[in-house]
Parts: sequence; structure tokens; C-alpha cells
Amino acid sequence: MMPQMAVFSGKGCLNAALRPNSFFHSSNRLSANRRMNILVCISKVPDTTTKISFTDNNSKFNEAGVQFILNPFDEWYALVRAVEIRETLGGEVTVINVGRTDNEQIIRKALAIGADKAIRVDADPADAFYVARQIAEQARAGAYDMILLGKETIDYNGSILGGMVAELLDLPYISLASHLEVEGQTATLTRDIEGGKEVLQVAMPFVASAQKGMAEARIPNMRGIMMSKSKPLSVVPPVDVTPPTRIESYQLPPDKGQVKLIAPDNMEELVRLLHEEAKAI
Repeated sequence: MMPQMAVFSGKGCLNAALRPNSFFHSSNRLSANRRMNILVCISKVPDTTTKISFTDNNSKFNEAGVQFILNPFDEWYALVRAVEIRETLGGEVTVINVGRTDNEQIIRKALAIGADKAIRVDADPADAFYVARQIAEQARAGAYDMILLGKETIDYNGSILGGMVAELLDLPYISLASHLEVEGQTATLTRDIEGGKEVLQVAMPFVASAQKGMAEARIPNMRGIMMSKSKPLSVVPPVDVTPPTRIESYQLPPDKGQVKLIAPDNMEELVRLLHEEAKAI
């Protein structure tokens, strides 16, 4: 049986996460009295009620009439936890998004929730690596203590962006974190694993993806909405990157079959259908 909590620190399976990195570390950055500087990556995604369709021979997502929202995993967990840490320890929360002008609506929502400023890289997010390169380029100039993002976007469900950003910056990466605490120069993160929890400690700076449990969703209040209009939003050009992948085509899942209702006392028919039609037994 797995223990209810497994704590890993120092040597062992966390060696890779605790490796030193030369890019972010300096004597000034590690002073005890500095304020937290947090970068949160956010994405624009279709609302979950969107009716999905494609154009150009099923090679492009049809955005006509689609309501877009701030990716829930970025918003509810990564962003809100970053704001909570800033409220407790002081510092600054910056959100970054790769996209065109129409993305500024979801960026302003992030500012209304509590982020202090925003960066928009003015480019179409060609693929995950392209986006990761743009984020890493901006992160290099920011000297952030941590970079947070949701565990995945609800449109592509790739779960690969965080690892790419961490690798490009030579930083430790903790995925699927459900809890995050900071003390001094060390962060303690909890991950839900089969049969228990895994608790990891990592020296800042680092990259982490957040999932349910990291924080509770916040609804922007009127004061936050009004303040978001005057918070700085920097628009920067993209760095020149050739996306290594491209989408050949999309395909909708097959339509769901009709529901068959079986009388509760007709177990023979239920077994027959599960065996012959559903192929479940």
C-alpha cells in the first residue's frame, strides 16, 4: 500500500528538480528581503458550450460566432494562487499571453482578478513550442521567482507547454501541482498521485503547472474591473521561431448512439446488449 504522503527532498528522485541553474540565480536575486516576482501564462480558449466546426478542409478551427474565455486552469488555479502569494508576501504578478489584439479581453480579466501588469506577444500561437519560445524570451528579461500556468488548456489538452518553458530556461519543472507554499527561497508543492500525495521541495526559481486544489476561483469585483483598465499591458513583437509542427486536419468524434432503456428486472437483455453491442463484457 502506498503511503498517504511521500516527501522527497535533497537527493533521490528530485535531483533533477533541484539542479542549479545559472540563468536566473544571482546573489541579488536571492536576498532574503526581496519581493516575489511571479509570471503567469494565460491562454484564450473556446467556451465549453461552443459548437465545434472546422474550415479549410478541416484544417482550421472555425472561430465564427465562438465565445472565448480565459483558460480555466490558468485562471482558477495558477493566476489566483499567484495573486494569493503576492497578497501574503508582497511583490508583483505579471500575466503573459501569445495572441492578437482580440486576446486583450481575457488579459484584462486576468488583470481584474488581481494581476499587476500584462505582456501580450503579438503573434498567432502557431504551436506549443512556438508559444513556449515566446514566453521564455520574455521570462529571460523578467527575473521571475516562479512561472505558473494551468496544467493544460481545455481546447487542445496538450499539457506540454510548462515542460517546454522550463527546458528552454533550464529551470526545474513541477507538473500537476495541487498545492503551493513558499518559505524563504524554497517552494513546497503537492501533487496528487495514485493512492496518496507527493510533496516536493524546490529552490526558486522554477516552473509549475497547476490543477484543481491549488486555489479557489475568484470572480472579479467592480473595483478590480475598473482598475484593470489602467493597469499596464505591454505589446511586444515575437521572436523569429519556425514552428516544428503543424496541424494537418481536425476530426470530430463520432455521434453518440441512441440510448436504450432496459427494464430493471430484465437482466438477461442488459447482459446481452453489453456483450453483443457495447462489447463491454
